[in-house]
Amino acid sequence: MKVLKVLAAATVLAGLFSGVAHAAGTCPNDGVVRFGVEPYESAQRMLPVYTDLAKLIGDKLGCTVQLYVATSYNAEIEAMRNNKLEFGEFGPLGYVLAHQVAHAEAVATFAGEQGKPATYYASIVTWPGSGIKTLADTSGHSFAYADAASTSGHLFPAYGLSKNGIDPDKGIKAIYAGSHTASFEALRNHKVEAGELNSEEIASAKLHNEYDSAAYVTLWKSDPIPIDPLAVRGDLPADFKARLTSVLSSLDLRQLPEADQKFLAANQNPELRTVPQSDSAYNQIRDLVSTLHIDLAKL
Repeated sequence: MKVLKVLAAATVLAGLFSGVAHAAGTCPNDGVVRFGVEPYESAQRMLPVYTDLAKLIGDKLGCTVQLYVATSYNAEIEAMRNNKLEFGEFGPLGYVLAHQVAHAEAVATFAGEQGKPATYYASIVTWPGSGIKTLADTSGHSFAYADAASTSGHLFPAYGLSKNGIDPDKGIKAIYAGSHTASFEALRNHKVEAGELNSEEIASAKLHNEYDSAAYVTLWKSDPIPIDPLAVRGDLPADFKARLTSVLSSLDLRQLPEADQKFLAANQNPELRTVPQSDSAYNQIRDLVSTLHIDLAKL
């Protein structure tokens, strides 16, 4: 799968959401600011939440915000690369690539404890009765990754396997389920014998009463990973970029409907607000890419 390839599969476009009236010249693209979101959950679950979030951002920014829920990590990166997005939420690995090829600049993220940027973790799990007892036992067995460009759904599990002497491509029977939710469903329904499962998907499954901790055995768990940044396109006009950065890094998500708050609290942001973030926070992702000798352009 090539990162710079436009995925022509159907994308989900939310309608136009008008913020407060804006003065002429203060918003790009004749007043339309385009907001991209990665498919870290099913579009059906994400769309109503991010529709409301787009409206909230538009109200504070004074621009019309148009929402684009991409079909893949790569599709969102390609959209920003072709100047079709002004800002977006990227997965950590997707962001590293977006910074490299699409001039994305991390400016904000979701808050965790004590007002610091939130983190999450990746893990490798199996289920009781699979015959797998240790991480080494996954060798030769079916294994579900999420997406090739996913940090916790591919990169970190691959790193965990590699550090334990298992080739993350050839040492297992790898499948790419397409999303964290699809990977979880493959595990849940015993379609694979092992696979990735990140803390955000666990939280989401708990929210929907779909997670039973006794049904899974954790074989490996990563160190904390910085969560999705909100990133702006680097070539935006300086004054608008500064204003957009200010809005994105100080959102009070308690202004959203209660159902949206529950979704975001479970998936990204228990503190229900955003805080400033910097590009350097993702240097550990770059180090991991280097360790695994990953060519991001070939993902």
